[in-house]
Amino acid sequence: MVGDAKVGCTERERQALLHFKQGLVHDYRVLSSWGNEEDKRDCCKWRGVECNNQTGHVISLDLHGTDFVRYLGGKIDPSLAELQHLKHLNLSFNRFEGVLPTQLGNLSNLQSLDLAYNLGMTCGNLDWLSRLPLLTHLDLSGVDLSKAIHWPQAINKMPSLTELYLSHTQLPWIIPTIFISHTNSSTSLAVLDLSRNGLTSSIYPWLFNFSSSLLHLDLSYNHLNGSFPDAFTNMVFLESFVLSRNELEGEIPKFFSVSFVHLDLSGNQLHGLIPDAFGNMTILAYLDLSSNQLKGEIPKSLSTSVVHLDLSWNLLHGSIPDAFGNMTTLAYLDLSSNHLEGEIPKSLSTSFVHLDLSWNQLHGSILDAFGNMTTLAYLDLSSNQLEGEIPKSLSTSFVHLGLSYNHLQGSIPDAFGNMTALAYLHLSWNQLEDFGRNKLSGNVPAWMGSLSSLIVLNLRSNEFNGNIPLNLCQLKKIQMLDLSSNNLFGTIPKCLNDLIALTQKGSLVIAYNERQFHSGWDFSYIDDTLIQWKGKELEYKKTLGLIRSIDFSNNKLIGEIPVEVTDLVELVSLNLSRNNLTGSIPSMIGQLKSLDFLDLSQNQLHGRIPASLSQIADLSVLDLSNNNLSGKIPSGTQLQSFSASTYQGNPRLCGPPLLKKCLGDETKEASFIDPSNRDNIQDDANKIWFSGSIVLGFIIGFWGVCGTLLLNSSWRHAYFQFLNKIKDRLYMTTTTITMNRLRRSFQS
Repeated sequence: MVGDAKVGCTERERQALLHFKQGLVHDYRVLSSWGNEEDKRDCCKWRGVECNNQTGHVISLDLHGTDFVRYLGGKIDPSLAELQHLKHLNLSFNRFEGVLPTQLGNLSNLQSLDLAYNLGMTCGNLDWLSRLPLLTHLDLSGVDLSKAIHWPQAINKMPSLTELYLSHTQLPWIIPTIFISHTNSSTSLAVLDLSRNGLTSSIYPWLFNFSSSLLHLDLSYNHLNGSFPDAFTNMVFLESFVLSRNELEGEIPKFFSVSFVHLDLSGNQLHGLIPDAFGNMTILAYLDLSSNQLKGEIPKSLSTSVVHLDLSWNLLHGSIPDAFGNMTTLAYLDLSSNHLEGEIPKSLSTSFVHLDLSWNQLHGSILDAFGNMTTLAYLDLSSNQLEGEIPKSLSTSFVHLGLSYNHLQGSIPDAFGNMTALAYLHLSWNQLEDFGRNKLSGNVPAWMGSLSSLIVLNLRSNEFNGNIPLNLCQLKKIQMLDLSSNNLFGTIPKCLNDLIALTQKGSLVIAYNERQFHSGWDFSYIDDTLIQWKGKELEYKKTLGLIRSIDFSNNKLIGEIPVEVTDLVELVSLNLSRNNLTGSIPSMIGQLKSLDFLDLSQNQLHGRIPASLSQIADLSVLDLSNNNLSGKIPSGTQLQSFSASTYQGNPRLCGPPLLKKCLGDETKEASFIDPSNRDNIQDDANKIWFSGSIVLGFIIGFWGVCGTLLLNSSWRHAYFQFLNKIKDRLYMTTTTITMNRLRRSFQS
């Protein structure tokens, strides 16, 4: 927003801006300060507009979208070309669509143009860019450039360009025969982002024109293949180089620039050893070589300036170098999914925020030193061969702690109760005296209720007994609560509706597949867990955030299902089967609109099936079998679409899909007319009525006359005289007609 304008904007430019506004389909009141009202006459005071204080000319228009709620939509009106003094134009992250107006090429004073991520916008010709000689910054990321076949030539005609972002633009492939020489091309291009375009190695000849000027190059998520080009080693000034998610093969060049600050070669098919030359990169802060086929040991001479190091998903072997203890700036280290052996070094740096050593062959014990890593938020040591007990001195700052699939023994320290930020805790498949599949016994630890950030709690398949602790209702962020297959007794807590993440729509704001720790550095990870879902144990990773479930099945719980359960409107799965629950199914269970899975089988529930159950449109699995339910299954709903096994074992239950008919159904069946036979039935009815009317008419006519004659002699005498007269007239008429016919025949 602009304020300090000493001279009001010109009328011509004000009208151009208003014309631009009129071309919008919606602006969600982003441009509410724009208008013709007297108090809005000065466009220099409008939102997003900046003017020159002396001339009043508009020099900057910044209307970039800030969220997914308030944005501009429609088409970019060519009237913006009237802003001849404009230096900066930013309309990024909106919903503009249609063809990008080439009239923007008339803005000869423009220095920066940002139209990124207006995903409905297209541009088939970039020649107009050559008319912007002062342009230094251009971002068209997300704009459809699939028909701009001469885009390299257009870029070469922009001598002042220093930053170019064309990510995710569907750039057409470059044909080698159309390459233009370095003459007249930009010699100042420092930042180039061509990521996510499906480009092939044919881009190299054009790209290497800028070898002497590039500082940042991003070619990730393309189809670059073949061996690693040696020409990349000539980019001696390159500081940030991203080639991740391509199809590059061969070894990593041994003579890379020592000026790298950021290097990402992940997700290729590189093999061989990690070059020792990385130790000479004294300013290297970010190195990602993950998801390749690198072999050998981890070099002992890696740069001590590294902050982020990812070597996961390779074929590395040997031990973890003690040199990591000297890397005092290292905050993120991922060595997972390799073949590393030996013990965890005792000299590890205490500066870690994220440490992942999972899926290796490490042995020995868990270091007490982890207790000194006060900034450590993510620690995963799962799927190794670690032994011994869990140290009592572990840091309390954990958000993620993974120790599953090891040979750990002993009990879980009470100090876990102080980990108030803990969201994911995986201790299963050990020999502990606690947690999932560890043959644990005793009561569920009360301190678990203090893990206020916990999202997943899986205590399935242990030997816990006692009541379900009321403290668990304090888990405000819990999404998955699994206490199944234990020996728990008592009633289901009524305080379950205190689980806010399961009761309030939109209460979960975590990006489940990418969690970030804000401790000076941003890191992400994809979590996973095993969930008992629809009778099968499945591993959930990227979709983990979509599953919200409660599973108390296979215990010894008694009492009624609390009505408070119906407040858990975000539940996707509810399993209370194989207990001793009594009472009726809550009448308001239909409030659980998100339910996909509901299993209440093998209890002692009685009463009718609530009609509201039919209101759960997304319900795909339902099991009410082996209870004492009675009455008719609500008809005319999707409840009839489930198989009969859903309701079996309830002797007093009747109605479809069960074969047992409810009392009174036979009468209704008899009166039911199949629409397909309605015409035939109607014809039969007409015949019956016609025949009946004839018979009835005959009876009435016969007895109406004969009955009267029998009862009254004078009427009878008069009636027969009438019949004699009729007989005589018929005789005379017949005789006359016959004689006339004979006479005509004789005459002829």
